Amino acid sequence: MRLATYNVEWMNALFDDMGRPCFDRELSARYKVTRSDQLNALGRVFRALDADGVMIIEAPDTSRKRSTVKALERFARHFGLRTRAAVIGFVSDTEQEIAFLYDPDHLDVTHAPESSPGAPRFDTTLRHDAHADGIEQAITFSKPPLELSVRAENRWFRLIGVHAKSKVPHGQVSPDEFRRISIDNRRKQLAECHWLRERALAHLAAGDSLIVLGDFNDGPGIDSYEQIFGKSGVEVVLGLTDPPALHLTDPHARMALTQHIGLHPTTARFWLAPSQAYFEALLDFIMVSPDLAATSPKWRIWHPFNDPAIPQDLRDAILTASDHFPVTLDL
Repeated sequence: MRLATYNVEWMNALFDDMGRPCFDRELSARYKVTRSDQLNALGRVFRALDADGVMIIEAPDTSRKRSTVKALERFARHFGLRTRAAVIGFVSDTEQEIAFLYDPDHLDVTHAPESSPGAPRFDTTLRHDAHADGIEQAITFSKPPLELSVRAENRWFRLIGVHAKSKVPHGQVSPDEFRRISIDNRRKQLAECHWLRERALAHLAAGDSLIVLGDFNDGPGIDSYEQIFGKSGVEVVLGLTDPPALHLTDPHARMALTQHIGLHPTTARFWLAPSQAYFEALLDFIMVSPDLAATSPKWRIWHPFNDPAIPQDLRDAILTASDHFPVTLDL
């Protein structure tokens, strides 16, 4: 079985209000990329992934006029994908949903939100001491994680799709304001990850097979503000300070933790205008519970330059389709 996580940059901009993909020469939300080019590139990438299920981050919007499920299922039909059924959970108000596109012949999938002590449902509010000053604040997800119950043949497991708070300030701000916003955003991102960790602990305590996957907008050593708080949100969710039986595993995260200088994996590529250059980051993860890690799964980052098995046309499609690269897990 193959599962994937894939952040598709502003996928919502590729569909009309009827959920029809817009194969035209209008520009998409990607810089100098038309909607037709981005859609065709995405079709090529999804076909190459050939996954049983894909957790799509920044999936098309669900609102009074628009439907994530309708858009994704029309996208799948157009490109003849076997992942032709879609499900979402709690709706975001950001025009970016978390959705799961899957093959209904191989997977039975149900939206299955839960609540536990220390981790209420993800569409509610968590009281959390984000400032470590003894005062609890109300934390809410702008993009509530997608909790799924999944059965594959005779194996049952839990999936949690994640799009954690972005820490990068937007717009023109002064250096002092940039620092203040960055620190506040990191506090919010860490609070969301503590919430996720509590949910993961509840599943691990219950003996559930668990996979947590998506875009954490964070990673070990990702920026200087991490030093203020001591650890990244990714480390929080992995639970590396807990007993091994309660750890989640992602080899790319572990590699980044042990190699702050030198070789390390990346899953996203961004243009930084002040430097006039591209920079890469490790933001997308697939974390698995100990029982799944014991089966020797295979992780793969579909990096267009670093993966020698990716042919030229697929490399071009990956670069056109999004600013993130897909990550797959073979179980």
